[in-house]
Formats: sequence, structure tokens, C-alpha cells
Amino acid sequence: MDYRDAGVDIEAGRSFVEKIRHNVQSTYRAGVLGGLGGFGGCFQLPTGFKEPVLVSGTDGVGTKLKIANALNRHDTVGIDLVAMCVNDVLTLGAEPLFFLDYLATGKLNPEQLAEVVAGIAEGCRQSGCALLGGETAEMPGFYPAGEYDLAGFCVGIVEKSKLLNGTQVREGDIAIGLASQGLHSNGFSLARKIVEKSGLGWDARPEILAGKSLGEELLTPTQIYVKPVLEALRAGIDLRAMAHITGGGLPENLPRCLNSGQSIAMDVKQWETPPIFSWLAETGEVSEADMFDTFNMGIGFVVLVAPSQVEPTLSHFQSHQITACAIGEVVPGGGNLIGIP
Repeated sequence: MDYRDAGVDIEAGRSFVEKIRHNVQSTYRAGVLGGLGGFGGCFQLPTGFKEPVLVSGTDGVGTKLKIANALNRHDTVGIDLVAMCVNDVLTLGAEPLFFLDYLATGKLNPEQLAEVVAGIAEGCRQSGCALLGGETAEMPGFYPAGEYDLAGFCVGIVEKSKLLNGTQVREGDIAIGLASQGLHSNGFSLARKIVEKSGLGWDARPEILAGKSLGEELLTPTQIYVKPVLEALRAGIDLRAMAHITGGGLPENLPRCLNSGQSIAMDVKQWETPPIFSWLAETGEVSEADMFDTFNMGIGFVVLVAPSQVEPTLSHFQSHQITACAIGEVVPGGGNLIGIP
């Protein structure tokens, strides 16, 4: 017997590396040392920092991968993977420097997984970080045929004096919500259950989705907020705190960026919830409270600013084609959201 008889194809692995080489190299930025194929990726820290702080984040894509597999479309979930990590790092005011991925499958399909890596590379280009390396594991018998799992992590950098940790937030500050592109990468276990209950296929086109299929809508990748947020900081807009709205929705994530003894009084009428959330709520008979506890409900990222900074902040993000609106105000409290069902 040999390794191929056990289900691991070394030649397919080599072919896969060659297929992804161009996409990986297209993400390189200043600081990358060496090339693809080493035992570790090397990155030289940027100069100009007095007290540089490295900020790291890690995440996966979750059961959204089930939909990608069902539709045999693998070019967007890599964007999701990068977005979930770089948006997290961004909340501390950090610029993402580099990203690494871990890709595991039962049997290596070089064409399929090259699509995944193309998406990862696109996410890195959108966020300005280098795809520094990764690991591809072929694990026969561990995953069903054709399926794979993704995880990744990124490292960013911020000047210690500019690190956002909640202490900068003041009562009266305004929460500016930045629009999501749909579900992003959270709540898919519930979303998949609802679609299953509906009896519809992924190619079904509910009228409320204005011509898009359920599969197309749910595979829309996570918005990456890195470049417009970093540009806002460099332009002198005083962003005092940020929150990435992921699992647990606004009630779970927005309070994480507050100082002690603070809450946010929310006005949920200030933004329009995308139609997919209305379809999920109605079809699955999901309560409004459970919808807010599970999904982002149309707000993918939140920044907190002083009242005097509201108009410049709204104008900045709208100039970057990101819908933004004031959705709440910081008030005294116990770290919760007031006005959310």
C-alpha cells in the first residue's frame, strides 16, 4: 500500500499549490518576506510606530459552507473567512497586516479548493492584508465527499496610544450603523432550517427577494469594512469605539465596545431591514427578539462618535458606497441595548 491507497493524493496537493500560487502572490504587500511553500510565513513590521501593538483574530465560516457545497459555488466563502477575522481586528483600531488559512477536506479537489483560495485572496485584497500562508489537510473518512471546512486568522497592528478599548466612549456619543450585505456569516444553522421547512430549493426565487434566488442571497459574502474605516481614522474622524456585528447580533456584540456603566438607547426605525430577514422571520415564524439575537438585521458594523462627528462620519461612509445612519446614543446603564426587542 501507499499513501494514495489510504486516500491521500500527494500529486493533487502539489497541483493545488500551483493553482493557487498566483492568487496568493497577488495579495503581497510591503513587509512580506520570502514566498509560498516555506514552513512559516515571515513579515517585517512596518516602521514609524513608537509602541506598536499586534492584534490577532481568528474565525471560521460555519454552516454557510453547506450552502456553498449544495450549489457547488466556492468563490465567495473565502471572502467570508477573511472578513470575519479582519473586521474583528479592525474594531480595536488595528490595520490588518497578514492572514493565514486552514483548509481541511476528505479528498483534495484542486479545482474546487482553488476557487476557495481565490475568494480568500480577494478578501485579502479588499482588506489590504497579505495572504502569508496556510495549511491544506486531506483527511480521508473525516469529511463527506466533496465537503471541506475553513478556518483562518489574521494579525494587525495599531499604535498603543490609539488602541480602542472602550475607555474612549462618553455618554452622549452616537452609534453609527454601517449596512450589512445580508446575513454575512452568522445564523446559518437557523436559516438552513427555515429553508428546509419551507420546502423550497436553493434556486427558488421568493417574490420579496426581487429576482434573486435563496442560494444567491444567502451566499452573498460578508462586507469588509477595513479600508473605509481606516481611511476615516487617517482623515481625523474621531471613531471612539467599534463593533463587528456577528453571532448574537446587535444585543451580543454592540455592548462589547462600551465603557463600564454604559448602555446604548437604540432606535431600530432608523434603518431598513433587508428583505431576506423578513422572509426568514415570516417563513420560520421566528420572533423579533430571536431574529435580533441571531442575525445582524442589516447592520454589519457600528462605530461610536461624538455628536459633532456624526455628519462627517455619515458623509465619509456614504462616499465609500456604504449606507450609514445614526441608530443609537450612549446612555448610563449596565452594558445593554435599550429599545431592542
